[in-house]
Amino acid sequence: MSEEQVLAELSIDNVRAHMEHICRQIPSRLAGTENARRAAEFNRDALIRNGLDGYIEEMWGYISYPEPTLLEVLAPKSVAIEAFTASQCTPTLPDGISGELVYLVSGAEHEYEGRDLAGKIVLTETSYHPARYEKVRIAQAKGVIGMVLMNWGGPDNTAVPFGSVKPAWGNPTRETLANEMARIPAIGIARTTGLALKEMCENGTVRVRFRATTDNCWRKLALTVGELKAPGSDDFVILGGHQDSWYGEAATDNAAGNACFVELARVMAKHRDKLKRGLLCGFWTAHEIGTMVGSTWFADTHWERLRDHACAYVQVDQPAIVGTTRWGASSNIQLKTFHQEIEKRLLTDREFYWHQLVKGGDSSFLGLGVPMIYAMGHYTEEELKASALARLGWWHHSIECGLDKVDVADLAVHLKVYGAYVWHLLTLPVLPYEFTSAAEQFVKRLEELKDPGKGVGLESALKRAIAFRDTAKRFDAMTKDWQERYRRDPALPMAAADRINAAMKRVNQIIVPLASTAKGSYGHDPYGYTPQRSMIPLLYDIPEYGKLPEGEKRWILETELLRARNRVMDGMTDARLVLEQVLSEKL
Repeated sequence: MSEEQVLAELSIDNVRAHMEHICRQIPSRLAGTENARRAAEFNRDALIRNGLDGYIEEMWGYISYPEPTLLEVLAPKSVAIEAFTASQCTPTLPDGISGELVYLVSGAEHEYEGRDLAGKIVLTETSYHPARYEKVRIAQAKGVIGMVLMNWGGPDNTAVPFGSVKPAWGNPTRETLANEMARIPAIGIARTTGLALKEMCENGTVRVRFRATTDNCWRKLALTVGELKAPGSDDFVILGGHQDSWYGEAATDNAAGNACFVELARVMAKHRDKLKRGLLCGFWTAHEIGTMVGSTWFADTHWERLRDHACAYVQVDQPAIVGTTRWGASSNIQLKTFHQEIEKRLLTDREFYWHQLVKGGDSSFLGLGVPMIYAMGHYTEEELKASALARLGWWHHSIECGLDKVDVADLAVHLKVYGAYVWHLLTLPVLPYEFTSAAEQFVKRLEELKDPGKGVGLESALKRAIAFRDTAKRFDAMTKDWQERYRRDPALPMAAADRINAAMKRVNQIIVPLASTAKGSYGHDPYGYTPQRSMIPLLYDIPEYGKLPEGEKRWILETELLRARNRVMDGMTDARLVLEQVLSEKL
């Protein structure tokens, strides 16, 4: 069956009806609330009607909800500003906290250099550079006592934002409870009032006071799963995104995405006899409200099955944001060629571009080594600059996130692109991974770090990465040959494809955690963790190490980096050996 035939069966009317029902009949779907349960049941029932095995899984999650509050300006003049307490921050005492307010642009680590802000309250932008959670993690390490987050959007944006600030990814553990929780209070304010405060800070000393009330506690949560089995295989592709929301309709975030899942599942179920692998739809919960609690719990709980059989993850979150005109896709680079070929076919009227996937949203499966694609409409660079980088719309995470913020015509385009991603991932005999580019990323990064990391000795790691790249080239050539054979003769036995696919999954399990995380397979980095924006995050500190003089600080860091180097060396060797083994076999 052709791609064109499958995509023609997708109904934007079905998507619109499902989305409108969620927004109008089940608003304010905060994880742990009755409406979140109703949304979970509604999505489950829709999946069952569409031919999937739909069910709800429950877990306990550590969450809290945003509470309204006020920010009081004490000097240079008295002003009361509407605000929302950030969920999962540390509450204040009844009298609140007060202190000098200092403006930082983004709250990134480098903005603290040469400044002693201990005992201060900081005002920062809400942008994801870094994410709110990382802003708080950095601020509290610098001795800051409170944070005020100014919303993004244009200078006239009066929307007061909701948001969470718990750095710990997923439910807390003993380790993250001690080291990765938000230990300071934080609030969100509108951009209009934030810009007024910024101007005050630039012209003199500003003193403020605010109270933060949070009910950080454990609540019973529900997520929805839909499964479509493939004949002859236990492998599957994950199609996922969160189903909980903040207050209001939350149309773009993520009712539109949920509606896409249901419709994609309906069409795939009609053609289950054509599938080489199954589909698992995950409607996660406690996305912001708990910092990815639902998807993390699912990854931890179903580890064995995911490790053995998960082949890829397509995340749908915030599709068809009104006003976007470009297509932006982030992915693990081994999937880049695959999805860009689809984008080239289907997005003939717009620019599309790629950037390296950084762990965010519900990307809780990177530690498992499951590569993912996260793609949607994007604003232009000029529009982003004019809106303080409001890439998800000025209304994002506010009561203004209504149905009018979804471009339904563009949602139809999104649906077809997602449909093509999923259809080919489910039906291609040989998975569409390309490892030469992935290996090249390791080689390039290790070459960059070789000189500052002389004391760590990265030469061996680089040598092994080059060997992995050389083997990957031969493996990719073999893979392309087999892909062409199956294209010419779909009736060929699946034995060769199964062997190649098993090797691909194993290599991904080795290299994806190395490329994307610092903690690796068996833990989660804090949300928005700065090193994740670099290739091989566990080697992030090598440039700093190269500048340190001999002494305790250098020797301590050297010990950590030597162990990190060893993980990279072993990973490069293990990945190469997996590919060498397949190349040595007669398929």
